[in-house]
Amino acid sequence: MDISDYSYVVVGSGLSGAVIAERIASQVGQPVLVIEKRGHIGGNCYSTNDRETGIEYHAYGTHIFHTSDEKVWNYIRQFTTFNNYQHRVLSSHGGKIYQFPINLETINHFYGVNLKPFEVEGFMAGVRDESITEPANFEEKALSLIGRDLYEAFFKHYTIKQWQVDPRTLPASIFNRLPFRKNYVDNYFFDKWQGIPEKGYTRVFENLLADRKIRVLLNTDFFALRDRIRKDACLIYSGPIDRFFDYKYGKLSWRTLRFEQETLPMEDYQGNSVVNYPGADVPYTRIHEPRHLHPEREFTRDKTIIFREYSLHDQGDNPYYPIASTENQRLLSLYQHDAIRLPNVFITGRLGDYKYYDMHHTIARSLEIFENGVLPLITADHAV
Repeated sequence: MDISDYSYVVVGSGLSGAVIAERIASQVGQPVLVIEKRGHIGGNCYSTNDRETGIEYHAYGTHIFHTSDEKVWNYIRQFTTFNNYQHRVLSSHGGKIYQFPINLETINHFYGVNLKPFEVEGFMAGVRDESITEPANFEEKALSLIGRDLYEAFFKHYTIKQWQVDPRTLPASIFNRLPFRKNYVDNYFFDKWQGIPEKGYTRVFENLLADRKIRVLLNTDFFALRDRIRKDACLIYSGPIDRFFDYKYGKLSWRTLRFEQETLPMEDYQGNSVVNYPGADVPYTRIHEPRHLHPEREFTRDKTIIFREYSLHDQGDNPYYPIASTENQRLLSLYQHDAIRLPNVFITGRLGDYKYYDMHHTIARSLEIFENGVLPLITADHAV
């Protein structure tokens, strides 16, 4: 089939595009064209094996699947099985390692005390800034909950390195993503289901896109062949929303990542998949050691690989995370106003919705678009 023959076109082969393409092919039974700018499927969830060590790693940073949404869980398990990995993060400060997010062990270790869970609230009352009753930004929210010492040790400079902005310019809501625990629970997530695909993320996408009715074009720029797509085609676009409209209102700003890989002559470098480095004296934000993501596998014992993660601002070429500034929200509202007026077009995903989605959020959003957007469109066409 020629590009102009497809009635369903999906731009992007990350979770948003792959899930919707799979649904159209399997539930509607129609051919689907998937256009992917990169040379591989899977978007930022793409995983591959290191040639020297055989260790599988996530090329765009560690991705942990977790959800309490039974519908999402039942859907994704059709395409993979998960291992029993439980995500735990450590944080390096002052030459010592602390559990993170902050829990009772972190507090006791940091302050040199031996609190019991029921004593935490009274202790924190003398630490936190209780004069802040209505936090107006990220910093004030942190000070009102954990106090200045913990904030400056684990959050202030880490946030500056991540976002390249003063924490006082970020909304207070961002801090809500980080739990604070009064017990010794060190599991990063509380979701009912959690793990890593046993055969890696790339295999998940291969299974999602395995239907013969799905055609994937790699190394292909959607905008280079946009004019060849049928005007009445159902288009699902998961790229940056501002790029879709040729930046007519201006460019949205993004945070992106750069990874520095190193092979080390030892079995285990840091004893954990992720260790944060929140200090201003360290240029990177964290170190990933992917061998820990697959405890069920046997990897080489004489070598390991690590990835130092650096956070950068992006001009739109390699966007990762939306930046929730007032100006960005203003621009987004303009683009979204135009988007909802387009017939047969669905703009979605982390880049399309300009929203910080975790993987389970992306799947849920994609299923919603298929069920409440694409399917009604098909039903209406058949009715005519």
